Amino acid sequence: MPADAVISVRGISKRFGGLLALAFIDFDVMPGDIFGIIGPNGAGKTTLFSCLVGAVEPTSGEIRFRGERIEGLPNHAVVKRGVVRTHQIVRPFREMTVMENVAVAAHFGAGRRRGADAARRVRDVLGRTGLAAEAHALAGTLTIGQLKRLEIARALATEPQVICLDEVMGGLNPAEIVGAMSLIRSIRDSGVTVLMIEHHVHAVVGLSNRILVLNFGQKIAEGPPQAVLKDPAVITAYLGDN
Repeated sequence: MPADAVISVRGISKRFGGLLALAFIDFDVMPGDIFGIIGPNGAGKTTLFSCLVGAVEPTSGEIRFRGERIEGLPNHAVVKRGVVRTHQIVRPFREMTVMENVAVAAHFGAGRRRGADAARRVRDVLGRTGLAAEAHALAGTLTIGQLKRLEIARALATEPQVICLDEVMGGLNPAEIVGAMSLIRSIRDSGVTVLMIEHHVHAVVGLSNRILVLNFGQKIAEGPPQAVLKDPAVITAYLGDN
């Protein structure tokens, strides 16, 4: 595995009873990557993210973050090290304001910020994610586009080195997708490495420098976007063999 990889995965498998959800997955993510993960529904993408961030313990294999093995660590320990995820189904505290939601993440993230220091972090994150005007709105009143940005804002407030974005463009209209792509580029440009699961293929191609393709829990392709999308196995399994 490359010595300078920020994330290295070797032989990761996850079995749920008789179901093998992931089968011996290998890949490396380098600092500054936008690393896309695509595949049909049920391919194992979200399970892979769950293993990366400690929400699910893999059955076998290794996950290294900057050389340190992290597989099997609880989620809060992984977040404190600097690896965080968003969720495909948004999970805000709906009876709390946008600012309060982001403040919770600032308190319990890698920076463990408090008081005025936490407030500065929250203001910065709300500005970066375009949510400053909604700071005092209850999370339960937001549109789906705003909720997706709140998911990203909460993740950023933990001060990650790696952010794993799980279908942050799902349910967005074309203009919101363009805005989300711009936000993701800005996150990468700020020094945060990005992994993203996404069904919007044009967005993945437009953002990622490398793509991993899963099907039935197995890696079927990995490489630059244009090369991956021409792979016959990918065309058959995911894009449709016409």
